[in-house]
Amino acid sequence: MKRPARRLCSVLLLALFAVTLAFRAVLRRGFIGSFELEQYGLARRQVPVFNSSVLRYAEIDGAEEKFRRETQQLLEGKFVGHPQFRRFATRRRFANYEPNGKINMVIQVSLAPRYQRYVQDFRRNLQDWLRHKRFEPDVMNDLIRLVKHPLDRHGGLVVSDRRYASCAVVGNSGILLQSERGELIDSHEMVIRLNNAKIKGFERNVGSKTTISFINSNILHLCARRERCLCHPYGVDVPIVMYICQPVHLLDYTMCNSSHKAPLLVTDPSFDMLCARIVKYYSVRRFAEETGKPLEAWDAAHDKVYFHYSSGMQAIMLALGICNRVSIFGFGKSESAKHHYYTNQKGELTLHDYRAEYDLYHDLVERPQAIPFISDKFKFPPVTIYQ
Repeated sequence: MKRPARRLCSVLLLALFAVTLAFRAVLRRGFIGSFELEQYGLARRQVPVFNSSVLRYAEIDGAEEKFRRETQQLLEGKFVGHPQFRRFATRRRFANYEPNGKINMVIQVSLAPRYQRYVQDFRRNLQDWLRHKRFEPDVMNDLIRLVKHPLDRHGGLVVSDRRYASCAVVGNSGILLQSERGELIDSHEMVIRLNNAKIKGFERNVGSKTTISFINSNILHLCARRERCLCHPYGVDVPIVMYICQPVHLLDYTMCNSSHKAPLLVTDPSFDMLCARIVKYYSVRRFAEETGKPLEAWDAAHDKVYFHYSSGMQAIMLALGICNRVSIFGFGKSESAKHHYYTNQKGELTLHDYRAEYDLYHDLVERPQAIPFISDKFKFPPVTIYQ
């Protein structure tokens, strides 16, 4: 064999050997294949190679055991001992006479009378909510029915599957100050605000229009202490959409829903689960890339029981499902900016991974097809982020 031919054969053999080693390395690392991609709703998309172990780890709900235990106790009427039971409790002090004549003072804790009449409806709502708590990758396509249809009925409109032309999701970051985006925000058909953030005095930067008040159930829990569950900083006619942080907060919902003039909607638990998986995926991926530690080490670093997506993240996901165009304002931070534009708080809540959520928002703009767990059937609207 001539020397050039032998040299060519050697090069081809080395190339074949290198490809074989690379293929075996891929198999060892467990990168996801086309069949597995279908399981995660990623088939037929132009996606980067995902590590299957990160995806599977993101499916694990670290708070599930605690959630199931608390839910079962509430369904059995065992309110005593719940960390937030004091809010619903009444205490009665009475004397207990023992046979030897000794008197012991006993404090009896029970559900306050004002809440007793809501218990039956509360259990029914809790059971219904629990029944829907399962992973459904197609839930994004159901948001029109779950959220927009009730809002149409409230507004006296014909119920329609038409998406809103444009939606602004207004975050609460201090970067909004001096942004002078108020007029642009108000130009959107729908304006979604978070957790009763203040408007008065900040209109030039945050606008004045509100069509949906998006809150977490901790906010309603605080509002429910007031007479008639007053929780309407944007007006009694502004609908409230809320996700449940703790099962016991469904008692607040049950009580407050009867006095609210505008709709008080609870997000579908399957939508909550989708958001939780997506955020955990981005958090675990960032953790693994930055630390090089095993995935299991993420549990301690982010407190797996209390780790949660932010209200802003879920509000953005909601807007994706009901709007033709989504604009994001007030998400992000800088060294000089306050955490909330209307407070002096500078620190962030440790139960959220904001940097991981920023990675998600970047993908929404640049490559939404890379976001896992969402069905192929869902078509992402264009997203613009304003700083």
